[in-house]
Parts: sequence; structure tokens; C-alpha cells
Amino acid sequence: MTTPCGLDFGTSNSAIGVLRDGAPTLAALEDGQPLFPSAIFFDFEQNRPVFGAAAIETYMAQVDGRLMRALKSILATPLVKESTFLKTQRITFEAVIGLFVAEMKARGEAALGKPIDAVVHGRPVHFVDGDEAADRFAEDTLKVIAESKGFKHVSFQYEPLAAARAYEAKVTGETLALICDIGGGTSDFSVIRLAPERRNDTDRKRDILANFGIRLGGTDLDRHLSLEAAMPALGLGTSLHTKNLPMPRQLFSDLAHWPTINQLYTPANRRIVRELNADAVEPKKTRRLMTVVEKHLGHRLALSVEAAKIALSHDDEVPIEMGFIEPGLTATATRDGFDDAVAGERQRMADAVRETLKRSGIAANDVGTVFLTGGSSRVPALKKAIASVVSPNKFASGDDMLSVALGLTEEARLRYA
Repeated sequence: MTTPCGLDFGTSNSAIGVLRDGAPTLAALEDGQPLFPSAIFFDFEQNRPVFGAAAIETYMAQVDGRLMRALKSILATPLVKESTFLKTQRITFEAVIGLFVAEMKARGEAALGKPIDAVVHGRPVHFVDGDEAADRFAEDTLKVIAESKGFKHVSFQYEPLAAARAYEAKVTGETLALICDIGGGTSDFSVIRLAPERRNDTDRKRDILANFGIRLGGTDLDRHLSLEAAMPALGLGTSLHTKNLPMPRQLFSDLAHWPTINQLYTPANRRIVRELNADAVEPKKTRRLMTVVEKHLGHRLALSVEAAKIALSHDDEVPIEMGFIEPGLTATATRDGFDDAVAGERQRMADAVRETLKRSGIAANDVGTVFLTGGSSRVPALKKAIASVVSPNKFASGDDMLSVALGLTEEARLRYA
């Protein structure tokens, strides 16, 4: 007999759902909670991997090791097949993702009390904008990983359609819904007809009017906020004495983006940063950059920026704490500054909603409900972008972080149970 699950492997957070007495239920994965940060910390002192919130806490405690996060973002790139150093050994990023998937499976089995052998994996509509080959590569890689960890049956569902499954459990009549799933790495949209009498249908093709997605998520917003508010304290925007050239931007861009932070910790980059500091017009700032690179503080900085982004959802001005770089160091992030920094992304979001409606053949006024899900759906700037196309009076939401996982588990029930 097949024992299925729904697995939402996210850029920032993950969750797994199982069937308990035939009903989709989210498994408690850590401290009794179903939401599991998509993070691995390789603890060099005890020679072990640590997962989830415990991974971040161990890293923040300054244990010698290496933190990896936002691994989903590299699934569609050749980087996933490349290897990286962990102290004295090498490991591929594909193997790192495999460790995380295996841990999710093991924790789901512990919660259920028996082995799980089938999975419906969530996936974005597009891992990479306009690249079907990269999409296939990412899905194939994730399938190979799942099979290598003991899943005998592996299938996929678009994340916005999984969210639609979860939302459909609440509808009392037929509605034409625009599903907006805005996650850590991608934003996905679907237009689908929902109705109580269709909840158990396994084939929903006739109800799906359109699917569309773009590579835009919370980690991109973090990057913009970091470059706008935090990186100037490390020297971004200053000059070099040599020919009065501006400070090179690429190092700061890599430091501000979750998937590329670890790539900075190389002898070559440390040498480059020292050379920039020696030629800097404002060396006090670039010495802070040296500290971040040489002490591997990039993820701590990214966590501070992420916390500020979340706080800006309800505050107009918040500090970005950077005392771990230099005692007392802070930067100020403002709602207006953040909105200006992500203006281009807001436009992309609005354009994506318009494209989804265009593909569905319906007008914005025909949408009955706009269901918002995904952690980044809370960001006011992105909600405003969607509201510029479809009336905010039609907005509805469920559990921002867990709707997709619940929908995937319902899909697993229909496909396998």
C-alpha cells in the first residue's frame, strides 16, 4: 500500500504534509511547528549537518561551520551539479539538497509513524523565466534526488494550483480565482475555476484557464533592500583613489544575494577586498567589508536585512542591526526607500498578473477572488502591484506559508491514497 505525502520545498521555508486518517495534515517538523526553514548548517566542530531553525541558530552562535540557504534557487542552473568545499571535503550542491530532502522525509515519517514512499513535489510554473530546458533540468534533478532518498513514486504539481486546492476547501460556491503564490525565489500565478463539487476531481484541466510565473521572490527583495540600505555602510557608492573610479558593485551584489554569498569566501575574493580597501577613499567602510568576507558574516548580514524587510511590512522605518560587524553599527531602512528600490520588481509583478489574465482570456473585472499565498505576499509593495491590476477588494488569503503544502498533500491523496 502506498503512503503518500505532499512536499513543499521552498527557497526560504519548507513543509511536508501527510495523510492522517485519510485527511491532509501538516507534519510537525521542528519544535512542534510545521514550517521548516530551508537551511543547512555544516557544523565543523561536531562534524554534522544541522537543519531548519536549528541550523540558523547554530550559525548565529558563531560555531565554526558553513550555512547554506536558498538552495532551491540553483536547481535550474549548472551550479547544482558543481561541488563546494566543506572544511576538508567536497560535496555537490545536488547532494546538499538531497540531505535536506532526506531530512524532511525522515521527519515526516517520524510524525506519521511509518515510512513514506510517494510524494507530490511542488514546483514553480517556471524555475527560470523563458527557459524550458532549464525548467526540465530542474524538475528532473529534483526527481532524481527524491528517488535517491527512497520515494518510489514521484510527481509534481504547480505551486499555485496546489494553493488553489487548499483554498477550494473553503469556498461555498463557484468562483473564478486568480491564485498569486509569491515565495522566496519565484512568483507564480494561475486562473482557475473553483467549486465545492469539484474538490475531489483528479483532472482539473478544464478548470485551469492559465498558468504563468516569473523568477521573482523574497530573496530578490532582500537583495534590493541590502544594496539600498545596508551595503553603503560597507563601501558601496564610495570611490577608489585610482582615477577616482567608483567602488566595484559586483562584490556587493553577490554579498546581498542569498545564493551567491558563499561564493565570496575564497582566497581570491579576500585578496580583492584587501586591495580595494588599500585604495579606498573611505577605508573605514571597506574595512567592514573585509570583516564580513574574512569572518564569513554574509549570512548574518542577510538575516538582518531579511528581518528589516519583514518589519517594513508594518513599520515605516526600521534599523538594520550590524553590530556583529562593528560594535554599535546600524543602518536605517525606510518603507519609501525600499519601495523605490524595488520599483522595477513591482512593475514586473504587475506585468506578470496582466500576462496571466491575458493568457486566461478574461478581464480583471471577471476575477471573483484573488488568493494571496507565500511568505512574500505580505510585502505591501507587491500587494500594491497586484492591486494595480485587480481590485484589492477581491483579495483573500489563507496561511501564507502553508497553503501550498496543504494543497500538495490533498493532491497526493487524490493521486496515490
